[in-house]
Amino acid sequence: MKHLTSTQRFWISFILVIPMLIQMLAMPFHWEMPAYNWVAFVTTTLIMLVAAIPYWTSAWAAFKQHNANMNTLVAIGTAIAYFYSIFAMITGRPVYFESAAFITVFVLLGDTMEERMHNNASNALKKLMDLQVKSANVLRDGHFVSVPLDQVVAGDIIQVKPGQKVPVDGVITTGQTTLDESMITGESMPVTKKAGDEVVGSTINGDGAIQFRATKVGKDTMLSQIVAMVKKAQTSHAPIQNLTDKISGIFVPTILIIAIVTFVAWYAFFGATAVQAMLFAVAVVVIACPCALGLATPTALMVGTGRAAKMGVLIKDGQALEEIDDVKTVVFDKTGTITVGKPSVTDIIGDQDQVLKVAASLEASSEHPLALAVMNKAKKADVTPTKVTNFQAIEGKGVQATFGGQTAFVGNEKLLADGQISAGMKQQMVDLQNQAKTVILVGLEKQVIGLIAIQDSPKPTSAQAIAELKVRGLKTVMLTGDNERVAQAIAHQVGIDQVIANVLPNEKAEHVQDLEKDGKVAFVGDGINDAPALTIANVGIAMGSGTDIAIDSGSIVLVQNDLRGVVRALDISKKTFNRIKLNLFWALIYNVIGVPIAAGVFVGIGLQLSPEFAALAMAFSSVSVVTSSLLLNKAKIGGDDDESAVAA
Repeated sequence: MKHLTSTQRFWISFILVIPMLIQMLAMPFHWEMPAYNWVAFVTTTLIMLVAAIPYWTSAWAAFKQHNANMNTLVAIGTAIAYFYSIFAMITGRPVYFESAAFITVFVLLGDTMEERMHNNASNALKKLMDLQVKSANVLRDGHFVSVPLDQVVAGDIIQVKPGQKVPVDGVITTGQTTLDESMITGESMPVTKKAGDEVVGSTINGDGAIQFRATKVGKDTMLSQIVAMVKKAQTSHAPIQNLTDKISGIFVPTILIIAIVTFVAWYAFFGATAVQAMLFAVAVVVIACPCALGLATPTALMVGTGRAAKMGVLIKDGQALEEIDDVKTVVFDKTGTITVGKPSVTDIIGDQDQVLKVAASLEASSEHPLALAVMNKAKKADVTPTKVTNFQAIEGKGVQATFGGQTAFVGNEKLLADGQISAGMKQQMVDLQNQAKTVILVGLEKQVIGLIAIQDSPKPTSAQAIAELKVRGLKTVMLTGDNERVAQAIAHQVGIDQVIANVLPNEKAEHVQDLEKDGKVAFVGDGINDAPALTIANVGIAMGSGTDIAIDSGSIVLVQNDLRGVVRALDISKKTFNRIKLNLFWALIYNVIGVPIAAGVFVGIGLQLSPEFAALAMAFSSVSVVTSSLLLNKAKIGGDDDESAVAA
């Protein structure tokens, strides 16, 4: 059975336990399944073989190391209930096979959920590796030929055509182009590259053809380093010691000692028969069975994560629940997390209709993101582009064409060498640039008639979300690959406490680790370049609109592209973890009350707990734990007003 997963073992056990479940439900109606003892014996024996053996093996290994854990509780509970029930069946006493079976099923439910979480870890790495191109056009014997990537060596001259991915890291030797480096820097704006500039493997080439000399290949490329960091981060988290295991470490030996003392005391000192003394001892162990302890975590996790999902928050990792309870700092990526992730027009200086019409007419056939931002604005403003003639590109400056019989131009401030601009408009241009906005000049007949400012603007709800986090006493930090001026401008708009700019992907994780020295850190990101930081942070929160790799690397995913989800994630996670602690309290309080009664301490006043009633008390503890978990659905969560909208 070793090859079966926890999920498979759970479903097999669940199916096998159904007859006992039917019998339990039918008991109040005084109906008994024919040959029930034999049915219970066969099904429970199969469950022990399929599902309980791994717990017994683990408990024995822990015992040899002089330790006790959750598996020790499960092993003792199932073994005592099972083997005593066989004895009881032979001697005609009530059996407790269902106790052994239900303990196993409940605990396996928790293991199944945990197994599902861990399966996501390898997916992020696979998708990262899939980003790498499989071949490159390399100069060999005077001709460019396609060769497998593993045959590329440092010093090779490689050709990249428009729209292709750059195969490895290197330095451009000939050509000029724009590169989409968002997978590395997270920055949405394409970067202009020319001879002498560095290029990074797996970034996407724009509309120019380039040749470059390979400088880093194989495991030395930036993408390979990111893969290595994610792999290291996923394995570097020491598994937090489960709260249940901590309790079990004390609880198991204590219960065993009480059970042994109970048997010895009744048999040696109070004149009970061996069977009577054993019944007292069994009652102690049965009431102390870890059914409720096994349910405490998975039920709260199921209800909490279900409630969170309705609010647009997917909690993938149970470890995040414990970690987030102590988070002191929330670190945000900028592009696509705080900001929209796409450039848009924020300001138009001059006659809006005329400026937009000229700009849209000249940019109509361009695929450049800035041009697309202008076209989107024109569409929203119902401005229809006019067909232009004599179109030509001015290298490094912009474009010009004949518009309505006049020479029109659209481009950057380098065009000022050829055109005129008023002092007032020039000052407005400087003001916009100081706000970290990209400014496009629009002109007719060498005279600038207007300005269009473009920026990757903050999302409408970012400032509100950050304000709510600060109200909760959390420090907010922006970590971005963008330049200091742009980062500070965005931070000022949304109220971020601290800015760390010009950060490379392989440095993001290092900065997160530095911040963790002052307390636990939650990192919020959406890009491939955020994967190492998302994984290495105490809590990784991925934006659902981001890349699959970021989503796989995060332990919490926000379905909506809204930072208010971070507030909801914090609230629901804290409440869920607190509910787990409350459940553990309920699970243990029954033992505190029930164990002395089961041990026969109050027999003198007529208060005694036989094994069957001990099992009933154990069942009540399970019911109280489940009820406590279900009450999570009624808990007040930040952003409750938006829950119905999400569900809809």
